[in-house]
Amino acid sequence: MAKETEMSTKYDPQAVEAGRYDEWRKAGLFKPSGDQKAEPYSIVIPPPNVTGKLHLGHAWDTTLQDMIIRQKRMQGFDTLWLPGMDHAGIATQAKVEARLREQGISRYDLGRDKFVQQVWDWKDEYADIIHQQWAKLGLSLDYDRERFTLDEGLNEAVRKVFVDLYKKGLIYRGEYIINWDPQARTALSDIEVIHEDDKGAFYHVKYPFTDGTTFDGKDYIEIATTRPETMFGDVAIAVHPSDERYAGIVGKKVLVPLVNREVEIITDQYVTPDFGTGMVKITPAHDPNDFQVGNRHDLPRINTMNEDASMNENAGKYQGMDRFEARDAMVKDLDAGGYLLSTDPIVHSVGHSERTGVQVEARLSTQWFVKMEPLAKAALAKQDTDDSVDFVPPRFENTFTQWMTNIHDWVISRQLWWGHQIPAWYQKQTGEVYVGMEAPKDIENWEQDPDVLDTWFSSALWPFSTMGWPDTDQADFKRYFPTDTLVTGYDIIFFWVARMMFQSTEFTGRRPFKHVLIHGLIRDEQGRKMSKSLGNGIDPMDVIKKYGADALRWFLATGSTPGQDVRFSYDKMDSAWNFINKIWNASRYVIMNLGEMQAPKLPAKSKWDLADRYILNQLNQTVAQVTRLFDKFEFGEAGRALYNFIWNDFCDWYIEMSKEKLNSGDEQQQNDTRNILGYVLDQTLRLMHPIMPFVTEKLWLEMPHAGDSLVNSSYPVVNADFDDALAADQMNHLIELIKAVRNIRNEANAPMSTPVDLLIKVDDQKLADMLNDNREYIDRFCHPQALSIGTDITAPKLAMSGIITGAEIYIPMAELIDLDEEKARLNAEIKKLQQEVDRSTKKLGNERFVANAPAEVVDEERGKQTAWEQKLVAAKERLVTIENA
Repeated sequence: MAKETEMSTKYDPQAVEAGRYDEWRKAGLFKPSGDQKAEPYSIVIPPPNVTGKLHLGHAWDTTLQDMIIRQKRMQGFDTLWLPGMDHAGIATQAKVEARLREQGISRYDLGRDKFVQQVWDWKDEYADIIHQQWAKLGLSLDYDRERFTLDEGLNEAVRKVFVDLYKKGLIYRGEYIINWDPQARTALSDIEVIHEDDKGAFYHVKYPFTDGTTFDGKDYIEIATTRPETMFGDVAIAVHPSDERYAGIVGKKVLVPLVNREVEIITDQYVTPDFGTGMVKITPAHDPNDFQVGNRHDLPRINTMNEDASMNENAGKYQGMDRFEARDAMVKDLDAGGYLLSTDPIVHSVGHSERTGVQVEARLSTQWFVKMEPLAKAALAKQDTDDSVDFVPPRFENTFTQWMTNIHDWVISRQLWWGHQIPAWYQKQTGEVYVGMEAPKDIENWEQDPDVLDTWFSSALWPFSTMGWPDTDQADFKRYFPTDTLVTGYDIIFFWVARMMFQSTEFTGRRPFKHVLIHGLIRDEQGRKMSKSLGNGIDPMDVIKKYGADALRWFLATGSTPGQDVRFSYDKMDSAWNFINKIWNASRYVIMNLGEMQAPKLPAKSKWDLADRYILNQLNQTVAQVTRLFDKFEFGEAGRALYNFIWNDFCDWYIEMSKEKLNSGDEQQQNDTRNILGYVLDQTLRLMHPIMPFVTEKLWLEMPHAGDSLVNSSYPVVNADFDDALAADQMNHLIELIKAVRNIRNEANAPMSTPVDLLIKVDDQKLADMLNDNREYIDRFCHPQALSIGTDITAPKLAMSGIITGAEIYIPMAELIDLDEEKARLNAEIKKLQQEVDRSTKKLGNERFVANAPAEVVDEERGKQTAWEQKLVAAKERLVTIENA
């Protein structure tokens, strides 16, 4: 008899999730077990930037990590999932400066100390929001170990890395052309520059000869430029050494218009003869290629712009103008002076700052650099050892290798106020440079470099600096480093993954993590990247408010394969909610029927009937499959296995079959059935817990159970006693029979209430015995008026029929059947069966498939072929019988 329960009849995520996370945290369930006999397993969270709220990409990334760590915790590992956030350098400073601009002030009005305090206030504000979002997502993080990339411990690690690399000659200071953000007034690395198509123009300008020389009958040469505002930095004209067109004028001098500077025509391999006129102006302070040409020819470097991209004192009368304002003014003056030959509008790719969006300038600047070649070589060599990082999917290792093979020196200084200030000091009198862990003792005579380090410099140390490094005796460093798995998107392999790998190799001698699981991007339903400009972004908190965290987690966990993008859609969220509602209602039914037991306990194996043996076998196969797929990070496939088991095997079949036994009046059978129902539900909730922690915990606590929480309960393991291929085969026959009868009823428009006779002609006696042993299930699901099972059944002439593996089904329906329709149906079935036989025959005839596929896959295909052939023969025989009726 079912007991009363206070569980609602419909899944309500808000009620289920309310307060649960706080209970887990208060109970300390997210901390490492501390069991030194257990195998450690650690993950460090990719620290989100404190620039704003988390987006769906963060939700995806952290959900995968939480699933991994929850499963490992349940499997008995000593798990550490270390949380933290990134100060994010230029990104955060840009946000705070934008807020200040709205108030009509700048960082310069505040001064460095007060501005930095404003940024710390921003950090505290958004860290609180991120903590709330982590809680909503159900992330089982050990908050006692939370780190921040600007905390004291990480600052010590950053200083040590800088000082050590400097002493090895791998960090140096030099004057180079770098990417410059004029709004943030800081250097950018190459990968912080986004190239976008902008409208521009080629301005064709006369550069007159200074000594009366003529070329092609003209007293000038023609130079095309897209940036007239840099002409004040022109120091030469270059042609290719083998370009015979210009051999006669090499060494001649021309006048830079408006500037009135004489410059020489030189030769250099850099010039492309067949591009444009084959002549280019050389501006070493404003172009990286020109910078190299200038170095080869010992040319001066004339910087024409200030830090904010306004023109400086080298720009003559244009001094003080914005760069684009100066361009327009210079073009007008060139035209008025007779120097402008033509203007050709173009669309060209121009670099923009990833953070501020403004057009980047190539600017001559003194910066700090990391010499990358030796570090990259060491990281690549590490990948050829047993201590290599395993990329999932493996193709992304090629991305890493290509970038490390073609790497450039890394500009690490940033002209910002928010970040790790560079541990370098300059002697005020002599200019001597001192680099060290601490400031010079006579600090009054020294001035610290005002620049800070690129934010990736500190986050590159994240896997080991968070564990207490540089103190290698720290307990966490000794136990949990190297970490086990990093989960991140493919878009930051360059930014972050590669840098962690070479820094870890250099400073610990070890890989930073054993596995790096690469996922894709979240896109909208149309496949577009989510962005503010498109207005197609989705706030994960809005999704959770409507559907619950478990539904969002289920969608994110099962939405794609490793390395692939996933498309968000509300239809998929509806499906996720419906699945959880199915689990809720199935669990509610089971819980209502479990009575007052303390915890489910399986009855003796001798008491299991076919349905019991079947569901325990299916559970066992699912445990094995899901465990194997989790280990391979194939969460989508694991989700499909769980879905099929829960929806089909457990809900549609075993629970329905259990109703027959619970209503049997046999007290022992009822008790055994309750215990198996409870056991399977308990194990199912454990399997689902890493993906859906909230609803599984709620349901598990509602049912009879042993323990306080699923969080630290044991994960299901394969039980050899449950393996029962025969039960699976027999139940599949039974299910196939039931489905076939239902199809026949549907085709004949004969609902279950319509009395029909059911005849089953089987090929062998064993199948007949099995079906006879399970007549109660056939009665329940097929509702026959009379049931006959045997090897000697004679097929009625006027009946509808179905072909299943090893048997033919007949339902005499003289008053309902239409012989012509039955012939048409059989002909259609024969055609379909013939296609399946042909497909299987072709597949097995493929020598490559037979030779390369796993043996069990080939055997399975051979079994399918045999079954299709048997069904085809039976269908043809039945058609002959009908035609002769």
